[in-house]
Amino acid sequence: MADTTRADDPTVIDVDTDQPTQPLEVAERQGRRGLQLRRFFTREGTHPYDELEWELRDAILTNWRDGSTSFEQRGVEFPKSWSMMATQIVSQKYFRGTLGTPEREHSVKQMVDRVADTITGWGIDGGYFVDEDSAEVFNAELKHLLVNQKAAFNSPVWFNVGVEEQPQCSACFILAVEDTMSSILNWYVEEGTIFKGG
Repeated sequence: MADTTRADDPTVIDVDTDQPTQPLEVAERQGRRGLQLRRFFTREGTHPYDELEWELRDAILTNWRDGSTSFEQRGVEFPKSWSMMATQIVSQKYFRGTLGTPEREHSVKQMVDRVADTITGWGIDGGYFVDEDSAEVFNAELKHLLVNQKAAFNSPVWFNVGVEEQPQCSACFILAVEDTMSSILNWYVEEGTIFKGG
């Protein structure tokens, strides 16, 4: 890649279009700064979902002790390449909406759209992309990574993004705790309050 940095702005990269390019550049277009993205995994005009084979499955979990059904959602849509274990976990834990209602998610497409479209929307609202094309590329590339299981978010993202207005998106320990009984018990109360949203 033949990149040269302009002397007047070291964050703007001029690209020789005859050479292969990286998927990410910091650019300025019409006085707007932001990320200028190029496709890496996806092709313009082809949705990432269209590159996969999909099938309907039944996600049924049984209690190992007595064989009773502990969870059931029939007719869920998954890529054929996803395991039955992934089908059961996603259906039970990550699909949002009340089970048995029309609002309930029933496809990986719905779940990935909910998360990727919300994150892309935040990027647009925050001015992270130099233009609409870069936002579309980001959205398509993120969906490709997720639906092909090349990357995955942690559980709070799947639980909350696109559901809650201000979602809890991390599951790390965020409060310090001292080695005293009082501090440990207080820590449980504070952490429980923070994480009650998911």
